[in-house]
Amino acid sequence: MADNRRSDILFAAAVFILLALAWHIRDVLLLVYVAALFAVIVGPGVTFLQGAHIGRWHPSRGIAVLTILLTVGIILTVLALFLAPPIVHDLQSFSAELPKRTQAVYDRIHNMPFGKDINLSDLQKYGTSAVGGVFGLFAGIAGGVFGFVSWLVLTIYFILDGERAFNWLLSFFPFHYRDRMRHTLQRAEGRVSKWLLGQGILMALLGTCSAITFRLLDVHYSLALGVFAGLANIVPIVGPIASAALAVSIAAFDSWNKAAGVVIFYVIYQQVENAFLTPKIMKSTVDLPALAVIIALAIGGKLAGIVGALIAVPTAALLGVIADEYFVKRTPQDSPLNK
Repeated sequence: MADNRRSDILFAAAVFILLALAWHIRDVLLLVYVAALFAVIVGPGVTFLQGAHIGRWHPSRGIAVLTILLTVGIILTVLALFLAPPIVHDLQSFSAELPKRTQAVYDRIHNMPFGKDINLSDLQKYGTSAVGGVFGLFAGIAGGVFGFVSWLVLTIYFILDGERAFNWLLSFFPFHYRDRMRHTLQRAEGRVSKWLLGQGILMALLGTCSAITFRLLDVHYSLALGVFAGLANIVPIVGPIASAALAVSIAAFDSWNKAAGVVIFYVIYQQVENAFLTPKIMKSTVDLPALAVIIALAIGGKLAGIVGALIAVPTAALLGVIADEYFVKRTPQDSPLNK
């Protein structure tokens, strides 16, 4: 009896120590989880390339990964060659015209009721702070070079050695549970791997609609703003807010009507995206209800900020499959193992 009590105390102490250690290295664990998640997302593409053959030659898993990396690099390079020159020109024009446009905005505000109480230096200070905050957010993300390289290396290793890591994880569970767990996690892998497709569609839609709308409204630097809006949309909630703030600020340099038009566009688009596009696209790709997508985004953003919001939907898809298998009560005939 005393031995059992001592064992329970030691076990509870070990669990407490492990939880404390996990909390202390939570950033590292989050990085590992994100790498494993993206390895699962890219996995079907690697498997597809391995199935291709030239004569009797089949590409190895390493060659397949290298091919995907080179393909992505070539696509990004081609896009940069076409998009970079006009975007750089827009940014240079914006920097050169900023003082003049700031003065024009101040003159318009000064002519409004109560506008005479606003000081130009205060306006410039707040404007600089707001724009700097928007760019600072993404500069901070882009500046995490070490974190990005670590994530990329971990992702490649998970792709190359994922099967061994998967089997090692299963070895912690009793033998008679492993087949069911393997089948469940394989179903989850199929659902999670489709998330990137859905996110890419959402990014392309916002970028295209933004660029076209800004062009129709005759907002300066419409192409650069559209590209920024599309790229920023990979980060739910925060990305659209940042791109909207930047677009409204630039439109306000020309006229209040253009700024109002940009605000109206973003309000309408976000309503359509949040209420229709995101739930529908994510449901068709990761098969999640609309309410689950919205709740997942809110919880992910609260727990881990931008990274949490980014991986919220695929994580919800993973948890959804596990909950469906182990917590939903059904008859033996309805079990996924029998389908």
